[in-house]
Amino acid sequence: MGCRELTVPDSFLFSPAKLTDGRGCFYESYREDALADAVGHGFTVAQTNFSVSSRGVLRGVHGVLLPPGQAKIVTCHRGAILDVVVDTRIGSPTFGTHARNILTAASGEFVYVAEGLGHAFLALTDDTCVGYLCSSRHVPGTQVDINPLDPDLGLDWTMAGEPRLSEKDATAPTLAVAAKAGLLANYDDCVTYYRSLRGDY
Repeated sequence: MGCRELTVPDSFLFSPAKLTDGRGCFYESYREDALADAVGHGFTVAQTNFSVSSRGVLRGVHGVLLPPGQAKIVTCHRGAILDVVVDTRIGSPTFGTHARNILTAASGEFVYVAEGLGHAFLALTDDTCVGYLCSSRHVPGTQVDINPLDPDLGLDWTMAGEPRLSEKDATAPTLAVAAKAGLLANYDDCVTYYRSLRGDY
C-alpha cells in the first residue's frame, strides 16, 4: 500500500496495490500497520459513517472540537469525489491552506485526516457513496462547520457545476469568524495530542 503526506501536514493519501485478473480485482482497503507507520500511531475505529450524494452535492468543511477530537479515514466506495482537507489549526504554519485529491471507487484510495483538520468533498457523479472510519463517536455539539465558499479559503468547487449545500453548510461561518469565536483547534494543542497518541509522554 503506497502512501504520501499531503500538503496539509498530518493528512495522507493511501493507494492500495491491486491484484487483477479476469474476474476483476482484489485489494486491501485498509491496513492498520501501514497507517500507523505513516502517521506514527495506531487508529481505533469507534464509528463508521456513510453518505450518499447526487452529482454536485458539496459536504463540508467539517471538523470536531479538540477535545474530543476526531480523525477520519475517507474512502469513495461508489462514484467519484473531489476531496479537500483544510488546515484549520490556529498557529499552524499552513493554516488556511488546503489539499485536493480526486478519490474514485475504482482507485480504492483513501485519505487520512488528523484531529483538528477540516474536511469537505464534492460529489462528481450521481449516487456517490462515501465511507468514513472515525476515531471517536459523534458527540452532539462538538462539530465545527466552516463555510466551504469562504473566499479566503479559495476552494474551487466548479468541477460538477454549481455546488449544492445544506442550509447548515451554506450559513456556516468563515474561517476567520470561526477563529475569532474560538471554535478552532490550536496547533500546539494538536501537536501535543498527536504526541500523546504516539506515547511520547
